[in-house]
Amino acid sequence: MTTSPPVAGSATTDSATSATSATTLTRYLDVDGTRFAYRELGPRAGVPLVLLHHFTATIDDWDPRVLDGIAAERHVIYVDNRGVGGTRGRVPRSVDAMATDALGFIRGLGLTEVDLLGFSLGGFVAQVIASREPRLVRRLVLAGTGPSGFDGVGQFNRRLLTDTAHGMVKLTDPKPFLFFTRTSNGRAAAVDYMERLAERSSDRVARTSLGAAVRQLAAIARWGASAPMDLSRIQQPTLVANGEDDRMLATRGSFELAHRIPDARLVIYPDAGHGGVFQHHGRFVPEVLRFLG
Repeated sequence: MTTSPPVAGSATTDSATSATSATTLTRYLDVDGTRFAYRELGPRAGVPLVLLHHFTATIDDWDPRVLDGIAAERHVIYVDNRGVGGTRGRVPRSVDAMATDALGFIRGLGLTEVDLLGFSLGGFVAQVIASREPRLVRRLVLAGTGPSGFDGVGQFNRRLLTDTAHGMVKLTDPKPFLFFTRTSNGRAAAVDYMERLAERSSDRVARTSLGAAVRQLAAIARWGASAPMDLSRIQQPTLVANGEDDRMLATRGSFELAHRIPDARLVIYPDAGHGGVFQHHGRFVPEVLRFLG
């Protein structure tokens, strides 16, 4: 395992700690022949929060208000999994394999205890990690996600496939359609969100390729079709959050997670969809900080 310096130059611990999501440098970590791209924010103290992202997303796709808000008090690490963004290799075709990669990255950093925040597909991965490595994960945040083998999880409706394909062919982002409600509030939130994602103007990673997206879809479908995971094995305190009208991963899956994980609490945001935690970042960030505190 080797750690490579940021491609844009070197940075002291102080400068890295004071950076924002728009300025923090991309770093690289070699683990068993795979070079993982990641970024860090916030004070380098306490239990770090590792973020795992959604279908087709890269480290450029985390909402800056969520990143900077949490990093005001916590050490935040966010990473591109294998075959996505700045990380080399081929995307695994199963969530279990993605979890193995994420665990390799976490251990490659020398971390022995972490908090996890998994959004959407990243929430699937976070569930596996928390179940597989209970001593590693202290607390768990599951946003816009659902349990394996649950109706409406991993089942692709026409709108999801059409909007995703349209975005990749036209080089436009389908998230404004997929993540937000079509109400006036939802449309305005979508515009604000996309403007925030553009705040980082340099040192960005590559967009997810069509081939990588297809392999992710295979992993998501397998997760939805698999036998339900025994969520009683997740003993960590867990915060489950979603919008009330999630058309990508049915909101009822969040209710199911909160019901089946023994020590879980549920937060549902009004007039919000799959990206409810981004639309309501002003509520979500303090909620996460209180929960992790």
